[in-house]
Amino acid sequence: MADETVPLNRYLALPKVELHRHLEGSLRLSTMLDIARKHGVTVPVSMLNLSGLVQVQDKDPMTFSNFLDKFKTLRLFYRSPDVIHRVTREAVEDAAKDNVHYLELRFTPVALSRAEGFPLHDVMDWVITSAQDAAKTFGIKVGLIASVNRHESPELAEQVAWLAVDHQKRGLFGLDLAGNEAEFKSNPFHDIFKEAKQSGLHLTIHAGEWGPAENVRDAIENLGAERIGHGVRVLEDEAVVALAKERGVVFEVCPTSNFQSGVVTTMEEHPLPQMIAHGLKVTVNTDDPSVSRITLSNEFQIAHEKLNVPMDALKQSILLAAESSFLADAEKAELLQSLKKQMNLR
Repeated sequence: MADETVPLNRYLALPKVELHRHLEGSLRLSTMLDIARKHGVTVPVSMLNLSGLVQVQDKDPMTFSNFLDKFKTLRLFYRSPDVIHRVTREAVEDAAKDNVHYLELRFTPVALSRAEGFPLHDVMDWVITSAQDAAKTFGIKVGLIASVNRHESPELAEQVAWLAVDHQKRGLFGLDLAGNEAEFKSNPFHDIFKEAKQSGLHLTIHAGEWGPAENVRDAIENLGAERIGHGVRVLEDEAVVALAKERGVVFEVCPTSNFQSGVVTTMEEHPLPQMIAHGLKVTVNTDDPSVSRITLSNEFQIAHEKLNVPMDALKQSILLAAESSFLADAEKAELLQSLKKQMNLR
């Protein structure tokens, strides 16, 4: 065991920044069992059996349908305001324990509200309040991003967008379009996202994960994306690579998630190194740490040891993540200065 833990400590010691982590994919197994007992959620009573329902297992088929199926069970757990407060607090605490200095945590108000029919406005307030309190308690900076899914109605997306605009001063910085891009187009959401951007929200869009490079172009040109969630299929089209470079678009890459959801067949063929070699702006992220059974330190270890990304390049990706965050300029400058000092970089 000592041989396994020593290398990981090297990555744990890095002061990290994460731009792409979903609250709904960050629930602790022990917390889920506790919620199930208290609220009568019908799930297996053992940690091992529950894990199979909500976490990707080594023997699972590595497909997007299997990956997304985990969230069907996860949605059963959001049974009270206390539960939403707790899982938000724990997600922030887990990031802090992994030496993440700044976390942009995205959450899907519609998913959190559905089990008990909570008003979207209340759900947003609960997450924001808990995230802010946890950030102070655990000594970490946290920004929030509201997420909407492609398979749900534009009317719901519009509600979330305007609530997000109203909560900007409370640390809700951005809007995200997520979900099944293989089967659902972004067209119904174009105007909503343009208006949200005009109202001051930052935009990050899931694209080029289960869909082609053309979806990355669509996200940049028609949705106004500043950052792309995943985007690993961008390399399939040189023109889209050129567009992303010209616009300075940043990619939030999540290697383990891409392997587990079938975007790449083996971890070793993940295109992260090629994206860097093409001059794209690339950051490293977890996506759903609990679903994938990982930490951000694990992802840095994979990037370095399996994908042969040099340590210096990984440090630069941390600085890039800070520069590409949705923080205000003054806070961003402060974060960058702190990170450079800790990594002995100028």
